[in-house]
Amino acid sequence: MRDCESAITEHTNAPRRIGAALIAVIVALVGCASGRHDKASERFSANAPFSKTISGSGDSVCWSVKRALLSQGYMLERATDSGVLTGTVDSQPKPKLNVTTRMQTTCADNRDGTSIVFATASREESQLQKMKQTTSAGIGPATLTMPSGSAKVLGVVRRETVTDPHFYDGFFALVEKFVAQEPRTHGVDERHAEAREAER
Repeated sequence: MRDCESAITEHTNAPRRIGAALIAVIVALVGCASGRHDKASERFSANAPFSKTISGSGDSVCWSVKRALLSQGYMLERATDSGVLTGTVDSQPKPKLNVTTRMQTTCADNRDGTSIVFATASREESQLQKMKQTTSAGIGPATLTMPSGSAKVLGVVRRETVTDPHFYDGFFALVEKFVAQEPRTHGVDERHAEAREAER
């Protein structure tokens, strides 16, 4: 009789065990898939949305990079390397959400009438959150910690590298626009210099 009962119990529990096994397999597959996705994002590819070769001398292109950042409201940080520029700009799309975009650019002269510009941007979202505050009173092991209210602080909720090609296309197009203005500006300065020399 006991053998029959155990057989019936095993038969009843069999679907449960199968279901549990299926769930375990699905979880494992999802984990493997996410792992493959993470590894794929770390691979190098032939696509280069973070760089562009622009016609113009290094001085002209690098100065245009600086003008492009300043024209979009980026606050530039002082860097020891003259070829590297880092800037940040803040925005508030929602009342309790602050977005900080940080961009770093590197500019180099190719010595063939062109220059290459590298640009990488990161986006950080901070949200206004309530944080509990505590007050401690006492000495040594007799110290008591008591809640003393709460305060609103900005906490980072998301941070990522900007990978949208349209973002970088817009930046490089703006740099090229300023580079195109450089020859005309230099030409005016040269004519003014020549005029001053003639007056002397």
